[in-house]
Order: sequence, then C-alpha cells, then structure tokens
Amino acid sequence: MSSSHLLQQPSTIEPPAAKKRRILDDASTIPQNNAEDGENGINDVDKQRQKESANIEHVSSSCSVSFSSNNAGSSAIVNTLNESGISTPSAVNKESERSKLCNLNNKNFDIKSNNGAVSSTSSGAVTNSNSKTGSSAKNSQTNTSMATNAFNAAGNNAGNDIDESLYSRQLYVLGHDAMRRMANSDILLSGLGGLGLEIAKNVILGGVKSITLHDTQNSSIRDLSSQFYLTEADVGKNRAVASCDQLAELNNYVRTTAYTGDLNEDFLSQFSVIVLTASDDEEQQRIAKFAHERNIALIIAETRGLFAKIFCDFGENFTIYDQDGAQPISNMIASITRDTQGVITCLDETRHGLNDGDYVTFSEVLGMTELNGCAPIKISILGPYTFSIGDTSHFGEYISGGIVTQVKMPKIINFKPLEVAEKEPEFIDSDFAKFDHPMSLHVAFKVLHKYIKEIGSPPRPWNDTDAQSFLQICKSVDPNVKDDLILTFAKTCAGNTCPLDAAMGGFVAQEVLKACSGKFTPIFQWLYYDAIECLPENGVSEEDAQPIGSRYDAQIAIFGKSFQEKLADVKYFIVGAGAIGCELLKNFAMVGVGARNGRIYITDMDLIEKSNLNRQFLFRPKDVQKPKAQTAAAAIKKMNPEIEVTAYELRVGSETEKVFSEDFFGKLDGVANALDNVDARIYMDRKCVFNRIPLVESGTLGTMGNVQVIVPFQTESYSSSQDPPEKSIPICTLKNFPNAIEHTLQWARDTFEGVFKQAAENASQFITDPSFLERILKLPGIQPLEILESVKKALIDDNPKDFADCVQWARLHFEEQYVNQIKQLLFNFPPNQVTSSGQPFWSGPKRCPEPLEFDVNDPLHLDYVHAGANLRAEVYGIPQVRDRQIVAELTLKIKVPEFKPRSGVKIETNENAAAAAANSYDNAEVDQDRVNKILTELQGLSKSNFKIQPIDFEKDDDSNLHMDFIVASSNLRAANYRIPPADRHKSKLIAGKIIPAIATTTSLVSGLVVLEVIKLIIGHNELSKFKNGFANLALPLIAFSEPLSADKNTYYGKEWTLWDRFEVQGELSLQEFLDYFEKNEKLKITMLSQGVSMLYSFFMPKTKCAERLPLPMTEVVRRVSKKRIESHERSLVFEICCNDEEGEDIEVPYVRYTLPQ
Repeated sequence: MSSSHLLQQPSTIEPPAAKKRRILDDASTIPQNNAEDGENGINDVDKQRQKESANIEHVSSSCSVSFSSNNAGSSAIVNTLNESGISTPSAVNKESERSKLCNLNNKNFDIKSNNGAVSSTSSGAVTNSNSKTGSSAKNSQTNTSMATNAFNAAGNNAGNDIDESLYSRQLYVLGHDAMRRMANSDILLSGLGGLGLEIAKNVILGGVKSITLHDTQNSSIRDLSSQFYLTEADVGKNRAVASCDQLAELNNYVRTTAYTGDLNEDFLSQFSVIVLTASDDEEQQRIAKFAHERNIALIIAETRGLFAKIFCDFGENFTIYDQDGAQPISNMIASITRDTQGVITCLDETRHGLNDGDYVTFSEVLGMTELNGCAPIKISILGPYTFSIGDTSHFGEYISGGIVTQVKMPKIINFKPLEVAEKEPEFIDSDFAKFDHPMSLHVAFKVLHKYIKEIGSPPRPWNDTDAQSFLQICKSVDPNVKDDLILTFAKTCAGNTCPLDAAMGGFVAQEVLKACSGKFTPIFQWLYYDAIECLPENGVSEEDAQPIGSRYDAQIAIFGKSFQEKLADVKYFIVGAGAIGCELLKNFAMVGVGARNGRIYITDMDLIEKSNLNRQFLFRPKDVQKPKAQTAAAAIKKMNPEIEVTAYELRVGSETEKVFSEDFFGKLDGVANALDNVDARIYMDRKCVFNRIPLVESGTLGTMGNVQVIVPFQTESYSSSQDPPEKSIPICTLKNFPNAIEHTLQWARDTFEGVFKQAAENASQFITDPSFLERILKLPGIQPLEILESVKKALIDDNPKDFADCVQWARLHFEEQYVNQIKQLLFNFPPNQVTSSGQPFWSGPKRCPEPLEFDVNDPLHLDYVHAGANLRAEVYGIPQVRDRQIVAELTLKIKVPEFKPRSGVKIETNENAAAAAANSYDNAEVDQDRVNKILTELQGLSKSNFKIQPIDFEKDDDSNLHMDFIVASSNLRAANYRIPPADRHKSKLIAGKIIPAIATTTSLVSGLVVLEVIKLIIGHNELSKFKNGFANLALPLIAFSEPLSADKNTYYGKEWTLWDRFEVQGELSLQEFLDYFEKNEKLKITMLSQGVSMLYSFFMPKTKCAERLPLPMTEVVRRVSKKRIESHERSLVFEICCNDEEGEDIEVPYVRYTLPQ
C-alpha cells in the first residue's frame, strides 16, 4: 500500500503525560517539559514515583547481579563480563560512564545471596527470589531458568536518549514521549508457543525496558508449526529458555529474560503489563483478579485452530493521551464573529476537517488576541468551513489572521475486571459480516478450558463425536450459539497455524505498547476473530488430520495431510524483503510452502540499513550492508531447513525481464507483493494479470495496513482503481508565499537538489560524456541555455579553489536566499500593499516576510554556512572542515556586497499565471548568441583539470550533513515568514518522505496475507471466501470486504474482463494479422500499437502502410520500436482499436501474440 492509499499520517506529538496508574517503573526518567510531546508539567502523580528505587536485575548463565539505586532518575547499567565474555553494548556504555553507576565500589551495588539469591548449577539454572518484595522464603525454591541478552543494555534505553537511527520509522508512529514511557515498562509474557513468540518479537522490536518470558512447558514437535525460534534439536527443552537468546538478539536495548517458575503474586507485582497466552481458566482468573486490584495492565490472548481471542483489562482510570495518532489539524482563519456563538470561518481552500466535540486553540489572531494561546475550547461544527467556539462577545474585535489548531485531549476509561467482563462482554467487531460470531466464540473459548480440564485434551481434530459433545456443552451455557461455528471450532481447535499467530501477535503486541504508553485506543474489552474461510470446501476427514510425527502436525490438525503436501509443492514469488517481506518469508517457511517439489522465490535489490532492524526482524546488526534477499533467505532456512528458497538481488521491471521472464512466471502458483512504491506494484500487477496467476497485495503506513487479494478471472486487479494524485504545493506558494513548515521543507529540499545535485550532475556529464553537448542542444525551448549556464557557473564562475571559497559561497548564498530575495519581494509588494479590491495584499495565506540579518553567533545561521560549505567542498573534492569555530572565523572575513532591489522584476502572485509560465519553459525562444558564447567558453576548458561529484540526498546518515543543510535551510526560511520551525526529527519525516512504520502492523498484515494465500492454494472459487482487509491498530479497527469483481465489457454479445485476451499464434505478416481479426472476430482494426510504438493506423500514409503490411509482425515491431526482440521473450502484447461491422468503435481485449520458437 502506498502512502497515498492511506491519507492519515500518525502524529509525532504527544499530549500531557499525567497518568493515575502504575504504568512506569521509573517515571522520573521522563523529561517533564518536553515541548515536542506537549509536556506541560501535568505530572503530579508521576512525580510521586521519583522516590521509588529502581531495581534492575541482570542474569547470565553463571551469575545474577542485582542493582538497587535510590536515584530513580539515573540509569542502572552494569558493565561486567560474564563467562561468555558478553558486555554492555558500547552505545549504552557512554551513558554508563556518565552516570558513574557501574563502579563496583558503589555502596548501592551488591551481589546478593538468599534475597535475590544466586546459585550456579551445572545446568545453568538460577535460583532467584523476588528482590523487589523481599520475600525470600516464598521464592527461595523458585526454579528460574534465565537467559539474558548480553546484559542487553539492561533495559537502559529507559530515560536515555532514544536511538533514532534504530527507531526512526517507529518514532514517527508513536512519538518520543510514548517511546520513553515504553522504555520504562517491564513486561511479563507467559506462554512461548507460536502466538507468544510473535507477541514477544514485536514487543522487543518496539523497545520496552524489559520483557520476561515465562513458560513451564517443554517444546514438542508440534510447536515447530509456528514457533519459528525452535528447532528439532530443541524438542524437550523449555520453550521460553530455548527461545530467549534469539529473541534477545532482536533488540540490544531490551533486557530479555526467561523464567520457568510459578507466577506468584510477589513475582507478578514487579511488572507493568502481564500477557497470558497459554494459561488455563483458573490461572487466568487468579492473575486477572490480582492485576486489576494492583492496576497492572492485563492482556489474555489465545489462538485455537483458525480462531482467536483477545481480552484487555488496563485497570481503572486508564489515560489515553492520543486516541488515534492522527496529526492535529491546523487551519487558517478567515473571520471570527464577536457574539454569543463565536463563529469561526476558515479559508475556503480546504475543509477544516474537524469533528463536533473536538478541542482547539488559537495563535496569530489579530484583534481578538484573547484567543491566542487560550486553553483548549470545545467546538460545535456548523459546516465544512465553519464552527462555533461559544461566547466571544467580551473579546476584542477581530481584525485578521489567525491559525486554529486541534488539541488532542486525554481520555480516561475504566476497564471491567475479567470476572465481570465475561458476564457483560463488550466486543470489538473484527468482521462486520460476522457480527453474530463473537458471542458464540465467547462461549466456545470458555467451554474449551472446561473441556480440557475434564477430558485432559481439546476435542480430537475433525472428530464428529467430540465435536457434537462440545456443542452440547456450549448449548448448555447459551442455547443461541451458532451450531456450525461451534462444530468447526471443536474440529480445529487442537490445531495451530503460523499466519494466524502472526496476525494476532501483531494485534496483541500493539495492545501491550498501548498499555505501556497510553498512546492509541485499546481494545475494550474483547476481540474475537476467525478465518474459517481458509478451510477446504468439504472439510477434512478425521484420518487426514491425524498427526504423522511432523513439524507440521499442528497445522495438519486444521487442514489435513493432503493439503500439507500440496503446500510443499507450490512455487511462490515474494517481491521485496523489507518489513512485510521478512514476515511473509517467515510465514511461508513455517506453513511449509516449497518444502518438497515447490520453491519460494524472493527478490530485493537493497542492502540492509540500521534503520531496518527495528521491524525487519530477520536481520541483525552484523548483517548491515549485506543484501536483504540473500540474508533473509538464509535466515528462514534456519527456521525450516526443509523449504527450498532462491534469492535474487534484482529490481522487478523491464530491465530484469530476462530473469523474471514469461517462463519464470509460467511456473509460479502465485505472487505476494511486499513493495514500497506504486510503480513496482503496478508493474507486478500487470505481470500477474498477463500470466493469469493470483496476487496478494499489501502495505502499511504506521498503524494502518491493507491487504488486497487478486484472483484470476474473478476480481479486479490492483491497477483497476487508482489513488488520487498527491496534493502538490502551488508554485507561487513554494517560491514566494509559504505559510506552513511543509512549504519551507519542500523548498529546502529543492534547493539541495538544485545546488548539490542537478548543477553538479550537469557539470559532471559535461566533463565525462562526449555526447553531452549534442544531447543538450537538442532540448526544446530555453532548456539548453539554462543547462549551459548552470555548467558555466559550476565550472568557471563559482568554481572553488579551497575550503575558504566554499565558506564564501555558503555565506553569500545565505544572503541571496534569506535577505536579498526577501527585500526584492517586499520592494514589489510592500507590507502595506492593498489589492485592487482594497484588501490587504499580505493577508490570508500570504504571510508578510522580513529579511534576516546574518549573525555568526546564531547557531542556525552558522549551521547553514557550516553544512553548505562542507557539502560544496564534497561536490568539488575539496577536503572538508567540520570544525565550526574555523568555519565561523572564515565567515567573519567575508565581505558581503550591498543589495538594492531592482525595478521591473516580475513576481507572479497568480498560481495559474505561474503554472502557465512554467509550462511555457519548453516553448520559449532561446538566445542563440548567448548559447554560442557559453559554448565557446566551455570548449576552451581543459576537462582533465576538473573533479566534480553530484550528491544524492541520503536522509538516514546523520554524519553526511544532508539533513543539517535541509533543517537549517527550511527553518531560516520559516524565520523569514514567522512560521514555527520544525526539529530535525519532523524535518526528516517531511523532507525525506519517510513512511512511518511499526513491526506490529507488519506482523498483522503479513499474517492476513498468508491466510489469503492458503485460500488460493486450497483452490477456492467463490469470491465470498476471499477477504480484502483494512486495519488501523490505533483505533483499533479491523475490517474486511469481499473483493470487487472485475468489470465486464461486451462485444457482439461476448462478455470479457481484464483477464481475457485474444490469443494469436505467430508468425503472421501485418496484413495477415489484420485479416485474421476481420475474418475470425468480425473486427476491423483501426489502430494497432505495441507499448508506445504505433504499428498501424487507418490514417497512416499509404506509402508507409504499403511498406509495413507485407512484413512479419516481429519485423514491424523491430523497425518501429528500434528495439530487438530478446531471446527470452515468448510473446508480444498488442493493443488494438476496432470498429464493428456497422463501423462503430468497439472496446475489445488486448492481443497476446505468441512468437514462433
């Protein structure tokens, strides 16, 4: 899904952080006045917790180090080597050095015995009592098997600066304040089956302080169906212990520990959030009661067969700081009435987008200044451009201007305890077509626990007797349950499948992060989900569902052995090995795709970056700069050695059709896209339509995600519907009249491209490409002159000789951009200018600017010169000077010429006129004398004396000064127009066009994709079986719809869709081709094209027509397209326009022309 599929963007701004519950382990580490996140000192409750002592426990296979500090605002980090030689990561060591808390002589540092006991055993087990409660007697016998992530930063991202290079994409979803609260939260996860593992993976990637993995079960061969961190060698080992090390590798900032003891109250009390995935009903009730009384957030989650349950209880007075994550809305004000209603009218360029009951505040209002910076006011909507704020009659008279901004208000909700919620359930609908399923599933899950307790196991897979018995028990609880649904539940609940665990694991993990941070709306309080459409049409025989001692036994219990064999023989192509691609690969491997005669194909041309590690979970820090596809393929082979996988490091497109040819697509059973751009999606969509193979399309944007299934001959394709074009910034606004930080950032980005890339690229091509001038001179309009002048300027006029010249260029560029151009603008349109209608020119969206006065002591001014000079030096191969003091000294030596505005300079104020001027660029007459003069100067240069290298913008390298220049450039222009500046984080989002992303959404979407793939492989033909899905985990919302049928067209009474075509076997001459359609289809071809080449038309000159008609079709294509037909091509696609027998235009399918072999 492209960003344009989802128009909302998650907010990076957090509301006040007051929270009347024990959600953090160390609230004092959160800054109390963070301007970006809206911290305004509303932290009275949290401040009480500063007196609590931080208690952090680090455990390795040989020792447990317990650290207690009375300074809750400090980080507790132990930089100690264990027997394996593992130490705290260097990124955290720096903080450790600052805090001086790692000194072994510190009086608060103690290696304890008995209370916080450590006893080393031959098996590496550790006996540990709960040091927080001091109840050594109660816990002294607790057997805890601990595995810890290299003291992995000891959870000490808590309170420290967030690693933006790792969490950058997630920060744009959650914001800094929510991330800080998460980094102070301790999580307990009980049950490390497939669902528990998925939750743990996503929570660890999210960046909590610590997670304790609890399990008392030993792994079996059945666990390998979905528990991707277990191998056959781990069978018989405790699931938490066996999984811990690999989970710990996902994030060095999260303390990850395994625990195998009892879940007693002393142990439970140390956690912020408790998640139960494998507890029986009795344990759920006990822990739920304890957690609610202590205001500890509780989540209960289960997956059974193709059914899932989620329950949330976050206690009483739970505060939601941001309900939806959407960016607060801002609008410019046209007028405000001074009366009892106080009607606000916004400028009529766009609708205000506010809702009844929203809260707003104001700024920059002239006249009615009482509104500026006011407390949030509740509004009433009057229309798309108007709303009321109540009585303004006692305020001053409104004059002009003003900005209204939506304020996200905290919301407090009270959760019912489990005991009450079970009797009074409130459901979140997961599928509106199944509105009557939740109540029946509510009963089924409850009865299942009772059944297992009495019988000792769930109903046998696909056993009719057990299923009927189970149904009768359910009916005794609620006579209105749906019989068919309950019977299906009973027949499959003994099974388990990875994609369902992945989907629900993403959902539950997001609830964990909500409980930690108060960001987004939690589930209130039950969610039930089923994917029964995945089952074979006629069900599965009991015999086919029997275990065979295979890693797929749990999945066979749902789908049967026959389907498992079918999965092993399919060939699927996954396009993209990013976040979704990694998850898809894992899901495909776990379900057994390509485990026998089949194969998984994966392609991705990118290398792994550090920012990928936060959500592309198959990669580790050691993999940075390695190819994604190869690395991901190797990772899933470890998860399931049986699968066959082939990895390519290629982009999909016309340039790689020799590899991804018609023969390649012909052997595939389907394609799953995991792409990040619309063009590639459209290309793959067309390939799948042409080759008539199914495609499952997916994408994410922050907490939002979608899945679209494309079924040959039945559904529309991805390309059938188009997104609205992205809204562009008007030229006049961008050049002279910005009014928002988005405008100044786009302007800064354009400046970067023009100065450091385009001009340098032109000059570089002039130096290295002998045909450059020839190509340039053929361009239309004044383009040759513009390009030649830029080359002359780069190589002759402004060519720096040393770094001092680069500083001079940057300083004078500052003067030109932020002083001279503004002075010229104000000369043309003085501050008191009025329009022809008598209105002030500088009003509404036009903000009157003011020139800046350069000050070398202003950090922002020096930032611009420092970054600009060094980037200029990089372009010309001059050694950079990063010392700001030296740059400042060089800047002071520069003499800046005085500027005087000129008369006759035309500045467009009308957007249509500006657009017309831009469009006439190609048609304007060129000054040939000027062109010849520049050519003479350039041809006299010795090209060997020049070295020039264009710079490609790279947003994620904080050392390259690219974002430094963008931020400084944008904020200086914002200062010109009195627009509030943006920090580096927000600037990178906008200028870098970053798509916010989080692992939870990726996990959910990938699970839903593979459930649709299962339906395709089973061979469902009914469209109602398939589900297009949309989710927004922030709300939370998950909705499904039946895919739209392909549009039907007709000719001569014959129906056809985008999946149909004419099949023509070559070789034919052009004349024979035309005759074929006239004779066999009664269609007279009026135009025939192949790609962008027109091969034939009724208006073609007779001589050209006579020349082409006798030629073979392949020869016509070669001559017209001037391209050869490659050896891998098996057919050509022709588009035809036709008339019917009555001479009327008629729409017909395309033609597939099979080439002779």
